Parts: sequence; structure tokens; C-alpha cells
Amino acid sequence: MTEGPLKAFEKHKDFSRTEKVRIDMLRRFGYYSTESNGHLSEYVPWYRKRADEIHDWIDPGRWINGETGGYLRVCTEGRNWFETEFPNWLNDPALKYEASQRSHEHGSYMIEALETGRVYRGHSNVVNNGVISNLPDDAVIEAPGYVDRNGISMPLVGDLPLGPAAVCNASISVQRLAVEAAVRGDDKLLRQAFMMDPLVGAVCNPKEIWQMVNEMLVAQEAWLPQYGEAIAAAKKRLAEGPLLPTREGYRGAARQQVKTVEEMRADRKAANRNAGASDKGQDRAKAPAP
Repeated sequence: MTEGPLKAFEKHKDFSRTEKVRIDMLRRFGYYSTESNGHLSEYVPWYRKRADEIHDWIDPGRWINGETGGYLRVCTEGRNWFETEFPNWLNDPALKYEASQRSHEHGSYMIEALETGRVYRGHSNVVNNGVISNLPDDAVIEAPGYVDRNGISMPLVGDLPLGPAAVCNASISVQRLAVEAAVRGDDKLLRQAFMMDPLVGAVCNPKEIWQMVNEMLVAQEAWLPQYGEAIAAAKKRLAEGPLLPTREGYRGAARQQVKTVEEMRADRKAANRNAGASDKGQDRAKAPAP
């Protein structure tokens, strides 16, 4: 089953360049991931472990295909533009909510199905509860289902093939550790979550992970009140040293510069579109290569 789709992707003039991680996962596991090329590369340990190989797997012209910190960049640009241009938006003509302008998002279609009984079929994020039988029942999954007057119905999928199930279970274990760590304010579980993350483990050794967690806890202290004791201990460890060296000025192997407001004014239409978009992945306009 894999051979035909694989050859088609390999020969496609755009996908062969922009979807290299997804194509390689199809080649190795027999199934094509629904995650974007860049997002998928963050979940597995094989494609971002060496800085000099990252450009073998990502398309630097499109942030969603693997740019380092790409989502952060476009959100930062959108925020900066919104803060600057919002007064001008108030002078624009009011938005008209018409059927022809209906959003592509699932929400309105699901509400319509619940209210009218018109069946809507799509993929939903739900608690597993046996839909995928070889993933934990309490994991949140995305699977095909339908909505009508009776609510959301999720047909049974059954077992995933062992390979894809293993990839999913690796992430589920990391998420379980991270959630328990956050609820309990337990930095030991937090550190274990970092260690079990496939990509972190592919790049960092245990001492580097421990120091990274110390630094991240301290940097985000304002938003992590449940880690009060752990943060105090992390500050002490960082102050006492010795600290492992980090690369001075390292920005990431495939990072783009954040555009200034002045640069965004050169294409006000595109800047408005980015700032107003809820799904930052919809606009895949080609960005300048680094």
C-alpha cells in the first residue's frame, strides 16, 4: 500500500521539497502523518538532532515546514502588528457575517449538526475511551467521527499498526509525565518528562537536561506558582554552579528574523491577514530564505 503514495510524494514538485519528514515517515512506517512537516519533526528524535542536517529535512521558505521557532515568529509579528495597527482597523469597514464567508473551522458545522440534525463528518479530538484500542483510554486522540442531534459519535478504529502506535505512545508518556508534574508542582516528574521527550533525548544528555529545566523554571517563574520551591532550588543551583557551557549567540539552525513593523508595512494586507488569523498555518505564502 505504501509504494504508490510514496512514489507520488517523491515525484511531486512541491511536496518532495516541503514534506521531507512526512515522506520519510511514510517510507519507514508505512503511513502519512497528519501533522505538518515541521510539527512532526518535533515529536520524533531523528530529524532535528544535528544542526548541519536540519536543512536536509525542512523547507526554509515556509515556516510551517520546519523553521526553528516558526510559529513563535509569526505570532510575535502578528501581535506587534496588531498592537500598532488596531486603531486603523477600527476605521475599516465593519465585517459582514454572511453564509458565503463561513469559516472553515469545525465549530460552526458541529453546532449546526447538533441543532438541525444535519450530519457533519470530520475528525475530532476526544478522550480515547477505546476508540483506538492499543492507545491508553485516557489519552486525547484525533479520530474520524460524525455529529448529529445525538452528539458526537466516534466509531471504533481498532488497533493502530505497531510502529505508528509506538510513536504515539512515546508522546503520550511524555504528556502524562508533564501533566502530572504541572498538577503536583513536581519538578522531578517535569525533569523526567524532558528526559523522555524523544527530541530532547536525541540532542541533550541528562546533565544538560537538568540545567535546561533549571533555567526554564527560573525564566518562567511568573507563570509557574506551583513550582515555588523547585524554582528557589533551581536559582540556588544556577548561582552555585558550575554551569555547563552553551553556544554563545546560538539562535537555532533554521531561524528567520522577526519582521519589524516597518517591514510589515511594505505588505499591509499580508500583515493584517497574519494578525487576524486564528490558524497561523493557513497562510503558507513563501517567505524569504535565510
